[in-house]
Amino acid sequence: MSHWQRFKRNRTGYISLWIFMLLFGISMGADFIANDKPLIVRYDGHFYFPIVRNQPETVFGGDFATPTDFLDPDIRHNITSDGNWAIYPLIPYSYETLNYFSRVPNPAPPSAENWFGTDDRGRDVLSRLIYGFRLSILFGLALTIVGVGVGIITGSLMGFFGGKFDLISQRLIEIWGSMPELYLLIIFASIFNPSVLLLIVLLAAFGWMGLSDYVRAEFYRNRALEYVRAAKALGLTNFQIMLRHILPNSLTPVITFLPFRMSAAILSLTSLDFLGLGVPPGTPSLGELLSQGKGNLDAWWISLSTFIVLVATLLLLTFMGEALRNAFDSRQSGSIGGVRS
Repeated sequence: MSHWQRFKRNRTGYISLWIFMLLFGISMGADFIANDKPLIVRYDGHFYFPIVRNQPETVFGGDFATPTDFLDPDIRHNITSDGNWAIYPLIPYSYETLNYFSRVPNPAPPSAENWFGTDDRGRDVLSRLIYGFRLSILFGLALTIVGVGVGIITGSLMGFFGGKFDLISQRLIEIWGSMPELYLLIIFASIFNPSVLLLIVLLAAFGWMGLSDYVRAEFYRNRALEYVRAAKALGLTNFQIMLRHILPNSLTPVITFLPFRMSAAILSLTSLDFLGLGVPPGTPSLGELLSQGKGNLDAWWISLSTFIVLVATLLLLTFMGEALRNAFDSRQSGSIGGVRS
């Protein structure tokens, strides 16, 4: 039975994978789902696509040559009357759109206009959740890819060459790992302007060490096997042996490590945003919404909706990670979840 078939037999992990992919796909199309600009506008016999290019409001009967505010009642009336029409996204608010026409003070509770309510600035919470979820997943993927790449390189070199190289490398890693990561983040956040790229660089600098230990152990085990000796006898270089033979047989811990690494990355981003050390102000993120919820305890809809999204995301990744670990566990090759195949 293949790894994929064993993974599919774990129903919880398999269903979690599809739910996660569906939510991620929806978030990647956030600009077409939650936006204050119509998808298509037909005005005076011409078609316009404001999401691609926002025309000045004079094109739609406005008075000023400024970017069109499609939430303006007059503009809405112009593009939806006299044979004109417009198709709006399902959620007519972007993550930065301020609802100037709200009938209640902000943060406003859930309503037919704002399904998950608004935050303390009048921005739609559901829209910020969708964009914040996308940012969290893309950040987790980027941090995971960088961390896995560095971890594989360092772990494979230490495990293959061993000896003094491995000993010195281990001591250097121990010194680097003992540095206070949070303090360094606070220092760099005070020196540089906050950005997603800066966060990825800083967190990736410490996020590869755990995986490198697993890869190192696998390379130590595999380099003593017969197929490696045969490859050396055939005259293959060390690089060819590592890349073609040992690495493919050492990827099990790497693959099972991925969902848990993504969970850790998402939690790190959320925690830093909550503390104000993460992404630039105004960027939609789950941590920023949780911080708003803490500052507006009476606006329960902000904290509750963000908490549900965060917990659901981490649960899906955890279920996927458990299913991957079981699928690649040779001791469970004949059973999944205690059920014999």
